[in-house]
Amino acid sequence: MESAIMVVTTTASEEVAQNLAKLIVEARLAACVQVVGPVQSIYRWQGKIESSAEWQCLCKTTIACYEPLEQWLLQHHPYQTPEILAFPVVQGSVAYLNWLTEEVQPAK
Repeated sequence: MESAIMVVTTTASEEVAQNLAKLIVEARLAACVQVVGPVQSIYRWQGKIESSAEWQCLCKTTIACYEPLEQWLLQHHPYQTPEILAFPVVQGSVAYLNWLTEEVQPAK
């Protein structure tokens, strides 16, 4: 069983988030992507404080898939500088983690 991680990104609309999620799973870069939202994001962008509703994509994947997933997101994400953060999964159900590992295929 590979080390599992969760990669998070955000989008400006539910439609974009759903589309990214579907394409990521189809590309086998994540076993599952949950779309959560809207969430309210408050951030500094180009010297100004901004506030906007966003949808989060929580991508369940492995460390081996991180680089291909990051590159894919940089190519397909509509944001100029998309949020791409990875968090380690410290523990989880063995059956779920085995399923996750079987469902992703890192680029060779």
